[in-house]
Amino acid sequence: MRTPVTALPAAIRVEQVSHRYGTTTVLNNVCLKVPKGTIMALLGPSGCGKSTLLKLLAGLLHPDSGRLFFGEQKVVDGRFSLPPEKRSLGMVFQDYALWPHMTVGQNVIFPLQMRGVAPKQRQQRMLEALDRVGLADFHHRRPAELSGGQQQRVALARAIVAEPQILLFDEPLSNLDRNLRESLCEEMAVLLRQLGTTAVYVTHDPQEAETLAHCIARMNQGAIERIDLLDGNRQSGLSRIDPFVA
Repeated sequence: MRTPVTALPAAIRVEQVSHRYGTTTVLNNVCLKVPKGTIMALLGPSGCGKSTLLKLLAGLLHPDSGRLFFGEQKVVDGRFSLPPEKRSLGMVFQDYALWPHMTVGQNVIFPLQMRGVAPKQRQQRMLEALDRVGLADFHHRRPAELSGGQQQRVALARAIVAEPQILLFDEPLSNLDRNLRESLCEEMAVLLRQLGTTAVYVTHDPQEAETLAHCIARMNQGAIERIDLLDGNRQSGLSRIDPFVA
């Protein structure tokens, strides 16, 4: 039986984080705890602040105020900001972000090269990651030879190959057609639960959030309005939890 979400230690803590673009406040004193091993969806309309919050977690932006922790590790506090490459993150973008001049295998291996993993281990782990997403036989192909769904699977394999502590997803399925989006969403839900890695998933699609997530943080106008805790059948709104204690 799965340990209740509220009993799990926090893998991510967001403490009173605010961020502005010019005079526009896009995040206003946001607090959030993401339990270890859970999938947290950030759900809301365009401009609600969900992608900005994800970029702060990734180290692509620095907040104007507030603190971030990954487990007990301080990530952001005042002027201090842990560099993105030291945050043990894997990230999947909306536009795949694959290098066209590299093969599929080379794209997936790249994070391992950056970490200094031995060549033999790199090859083995690359094939294992591609096998997890059903593309083990595609490692010699170029991204341009793949469909959109296949390219997104490659991006997912690249994100998980280095076994990061946290996975971040920025609306990765929004460029796909409805049928493909639904099927790939189901596949990702299964894979993420098998991995057991803490994940934060940004989306504007409620169905996508309910399919993938253990918890849904519903955002609007730079704030988290509520968090819904889903049951094993992924039924939305089973219970609600305070973002300070999740």
